Amino acid sequence: MLQPKDKIIFIGDSITDCGRREDKEGIGDGYVRLIRDYYYTQGKEYTIINKGIGGNRVDDLASRWESDVISLQPDWVSISIGINDVWRQLDRLDIEQIYPDRFEQIYSDLLEQVQTKTKANLILMEPTIIEEDIHSEGNQLLVPYVKAIHHLAKKCGAIVVPTHKVFLTFLKRKSDVALTTDGVHMTSVGNMLMAQTWLDTIER
Repeated sequence: MLQPKDKIIFIGDSITDCGRREDKEGIGDGYVRLIRDYYYTQGKEYTIINKGIGGNRVDDLASRWESDVISLQPDWVSISIGINDVWRQLDRLDIEQIYPDRFEQIYSDLLEQVQTKTKANLILMEPTIIEEDIHSEGNQLLVPYVKAIHHLAKKCGAIVVPTHKVFLTFLKRKSDVALTTDGVHMTSVGNMLMAQTWLDTIER
């Protein structure tokens, strides 16, 4: 359970970033802000730090893990990564790809560092969606990455936020409400669904 004055780091790609470097509070206008604001309304003033950077894949997290996570000695680390590891396989065939085995290997090392160098609890968010079609190529390619996250969570005792599952469930309802602006980046509804899923999982 979260404790008063806990420090929570949210780290990931543009879905986490959400303009945080242009925001005077450094929070951005995405799901991280919604989580922060929810806790504020509950009188729970946790220290919430957004370390998302647009375009990041899991190897990009590795390159900044010491400065953006370990050195800050958080109580909780919430990680949302995997979308770009898959998306680059669809739109950037010219670069070195990060396939599931390598993804899991790099991710595992990051989690091990948290467990050996900090006292932080780990929260692993499933990657959301690539296109608002449950049968899209991107969503099919995401499947082994979601499985890798569950495998890592079981191995290290982390909490899993079932973001991918919840988004697919929403899409199956055939709602006319868009979750994304471009198949990946969130609308306000998408951010709310991410925040709600995170809060429901952690509060439970």
